[in-house]
Amino acid sequence: MASFEIATKADLASVLPGLLIALHLQQEQTSLPTVSRSFHDGATLPSKEAIQMTCGDGKTWSGKAIVRYLAELASRSDSNTSPQRASSIQEWVDKSEDFFTTDFRTLRNSLYELNNHLTLRSFIVGCHLTIADLAVWATIRGNRISHSLIKQKPIQENVHRWYTYIEDSNPWLSEAIAELTNFGSKERAAASAMGASYEIDLPQVDGPMVTRFPPEPSGYLHIGHAKAALLNDYFAHKGNGTLICRFDDTNPSKESMEFQDAILEDLKMMAIIPEKTSYSSDYFQKMYELAIQLIKAGKAFADDSELGRGDEDRKNRLPSKRRNLSIEETLERFADMKTGSEEGQRWCLRARIAYDSPNGTLRDPVIYRCSLIPHHRTGRQWNIYPTYDFCAPILDSIENITVALRTNEYRDRNVQYEWMQDALGLRKVPIWDFSRLNFIRTVLSKRKLTRIVDNGKVWGWDDPRMPTIRGILRRGMTVPALREFILRQGPSRNILNLEWGAFWALNKKYIDPEAARHTAIVQEDAVSCHVIGIDSSCVATKPKYIKNLDFGTKKVVYDKTILLEQVDAQSLAENEEVTLMNWGNAYTRRISRAEQLDETGKYKVTGIEFELHLEGDVKKTKKKISWLATVSSNLIPVDLVSFDYLITKNKLEKEDRLEDFLEPDTEFRTRAFADCNVRDLSRGAIIQFERKGYYKLDVEYTSGEGSRMVFFDVPSGKA
Repeated sequence: MASFEIATKADLASVLPGLLIALHLQQEQTSLPTVSRSFHDGATLPSKEAIQMTCGDGKTWSGKAIVRYLAELASRSDSNTSPQRASSIQEWVDKSEDFFTTDFRTLRNSLYELNNHLTLRSFIVGCHLTIADLAVWATIRGNRISHSLIKQKPIQENVHRWYTYIEDSNPWLSEAIAELTNFGSKERAAASAMGASYEIDLPQVDGPMVTRFPPEPSGYLHIGHAKAALLNDYFAHKGNGTLICRFDDTNPSKESMEFQDAILEDLKMMAIIPEKTSYSSDYFQKMYELAIQLIKAGKAFADDSELGRGDEDRKNRLPSKRRNLSIEETLERFADMKTGSEEGQRWCLRARIAYDSPNGTLRDPVIYRCSLIPHHRTGRQWNIYPTYDFCAPILDSIENITVALRTNEYRDRNVQYEWMQDALGLRKVPIWDFSRLNFIRTVLSKRKLTRIVDNGKVWGWDDPRMPTIRGILRRGMTVPALREFILRQGPSRNILNLEWGAFWALNKKYIDPEAARHTAIVQEDAVSCHVIGIDSSCVATKPKYIKNLDFGTKKVVYDKTILLEQVDAQSLAENEEVTLMNWGNAYTRRISRAEQLDETGKYKVTGIEFELHLEGDVKKTKKKISWLATVSSNLIPVDLVSFDYLITKNKLEKEDRLEDFLEPDTEFRTRAFADCNVRDLSRGAIIQFERKGYYKLDVEYTSGEGSRMVFFDVPSGKA
């Protein structure tokens, strides 16, 4: 028998392979006649593992070792399997670990290999289900990125066929996964922690859910877009559905391939891999034909009044002077627009709905306009482009979207959305609108963010002060924390102005257990200290993080001359016993000070003499002091950079001028020395400088003269 303990919030790719293989062996009634399982609410078990198996003889296995053990057990139990077949099974069991990675390129290469292998094959090895199929299938099923990738060409040719066949022919797989995920879905549990509910009134559908995230390729994704993307991703994939990323590329004056590629990268950084990517421009011909259909039905008219300057008649609920233009004349003007002629550029096409409606979106909205700017995908093929209001209801219907999830700033447009589908005889798509994500002292308007970038207030769109996805991640936010925070908000319609503190406090829970500990000493007014009790420099090995020994070790350099920060030196008194961190206790025997007061009204400390007292009890000292040995190889020049909000006001009102509320100084650099171990860090590493906080490395170590490593302060959620 085997009993399993499973952490319900653990990564499914860590849990499913061992669990499903064990259940398969139980069904075969060979090597595991009984399998019991107990679930624990959390990301890990008390043992820090995601899954643990205890056999009847008392032996315990955990993690990937479970899969290896069960593969060996199955091989020993099946006397009919040839050595060659057993070797092939074992080979693919080992390869299954390749599908665990979240690195897009590595994962895609592994899936290509599997796709080639499955050509003309229904199973990975032989002619029936083996644990090779289960090990690979379960890892792909648990890894949400690979689960999305298998639906894309060319991988879908064989891998998706095989994956679907395994799932459909073994219904017990879905039942076992449902038992696990229903007990405590990670996202559902996270949402419950803040009262978010996902039990919204979604339509009943026979098949899997299809959702869409429709960004305009005219900028970088920000934290507000993240909510829309993650909610669409959540509802699509909670039931093995499909997420479409549809680029709303209908405004060539603002769009570019640069932004399009950046958006796909941003989604990938958030671990969102759509099953399908489409473009509104793919449907330009179809939408043109539907516009003609609308004109011929008398439901659209050409208009040249106040074009490009706003229509005062519409604001005053008066009909346009061209509202009664005939079908024939409208078709002629629309043809002029299509050619891009000088006459055509004077006109637009409006839907004929209700000019006097109290809902402004129904007052004969523009659905087509003329533009001679080349499109970044279609070039000069078109001179007319549909508006988003015309495009969205058509493409949602054509692409079989189950439910259109969008922010409630579009709520007034919902009736217009329905009118378009009715007028064109298209399949109705229900809408669920949710609140935008707003943060204090932050603007999310693409137009205002562009002004901040263009005016040089930040370095660019990935500046750590920017609310863009890449800016937030560069600052030190982790993808799991970002996903959890967004999903905690749920699809609520309540409009909130959120505090950044809660956002970063959640992130701290993720980075603290993973952040190696290092030392940094501020250069300005650093105090050189003499240590009695050590004759020469030496090096000791200490854990990178005392609470997580798996991190490995670091070097601690000791010397008779050490550096302290001025602020620590000011706090000391003569003959006081203190603890020198990572060394031991010492007495402060003598303190030297400057003869003149400094600008703060204090006498700066210019030197200290310590006497080591290593037998002292570190638990009894009140002061724990950071220090660095003044050995040149142990004093790595670094810049510690912290940031302030870009905006001075919690919430900008419509009448507020952005430039009047920009903080003049938002970047603060402190020069410091860091310990020798930071030289080995790679860009993106998140560490903790003890007694300072968390930092993310932005500029790596180089040996050039004057070079400095750069670390960004990662907020911890404190005020």
